[in-house]
Amino acid sequence: MGRITEVPGVRVGHAERIGEGWLSGVTVVLPPPGTVGSVDVRGGGPGTHETDALDPSTLVPTVDAVVLTGGSAYGLASAGGAQLWCEEQGLGFPVQGGVVPIVPAAAIFDLGRGGDFRARPDLEMGYQAARDAGSREPGHDVERGAIGAGAGALIAQGAYKGGLGTSAVHLDGDVVVGALAIVNALGVPQFPAETGAAASREKSGSAQKDAHAAPAAGSLNTTLAVVVTNAALEVAQCRRTATAAHAGLARALNPSHTLADGDTVFALSTGGSAAWTGLDPAARTAFLIGLQSAAAEAVRLAILDGVAQASGVTTPAGTFPAFGDGGA
Repeated sequence: MGRITEVPGVRVGHAERIGEGWLSGVTVVLPPPGTVGSVDVRGGGPGTHETDALDPSTLVPTVDAVVLTGGSAYGLASAGGAQLWCEEQGLGFPVQGGVVPIVPAAAIFDLGRGGDFRARPDLEMGYQAARDAGSREPGHDVERGAIGAGAGALIAQGAYKGGLGTSAVHLDGDVVVGALAIVNALGVPQFPAETGAAASREKSGSAQKDAHAAPAAGSLNTTLAVVVTNAALEVAQCRRTATAAHAGLARALNPSHTLADGDTVFALSTGGSAAWTGLDPAARTAFLIGLQSAAAEAVRLAILDGVAQASGVTTPAGTFPAFGDGGA
């Protein structure tokens, strides 16, 4: 399955609270300095911060950190904490007197799932998650399941537990495409028939039927993904890669990109590998098509990993079993 940190220089950190009314958290993806990036928002109910700065026509091409958070629009305050941590490290766009860290963020809806509607990520939790990422060694393992921003994630209209997953796809040469996903979807995961997670077809079919019904009150959702590659891409190429990666989201979840989802994919390029830049135009086009196909596959795998790794939980708001639990 792999992990996003197989892309050289990428680190991931988390902060979360579970219990005493809480079921929420923050995950920070911390790329190496000089990373460029963009984003594509496809869901009808997004909650985002600083995504306009990632448009290919804007001034600053680099991204210092990406924040994925619970707490819906309230949780976007956590981006400020990650930004403060980046400032302390001297990470950001240089300006007179200091730096301005570029820290885009996106949120999932998990309000009240731990029992307390006001228990949601804030600036301090964002700082903790960024600090945790900064303390890791490049190439480290990545915790999966109900961790960080995946702590309060649910799937299939809130019937089952969702979570955080990750993956990596290796291409010819030294090119790696990694992905990390927070799976909090209205839809149902589409596991291959041969996998153990798909063993209960009756349960999956029932969940699929429910997902296509009218959303329940308060059933707000979002699947978030970060794709990172070490292939040297420009911002516009990152934008196109984010667009292509949404195909992986659609393959892994049915339905996807609904009016009740805020599905968002970030795409980053660390620029560590220039193996493809000397190719002729036809070969470069073929490389980009392959890279973007790999991005879609990495997102698909990360989403299914997040569901498979998520354990069930019971809070004052209800019981949310794991999707793979037989008889659920």
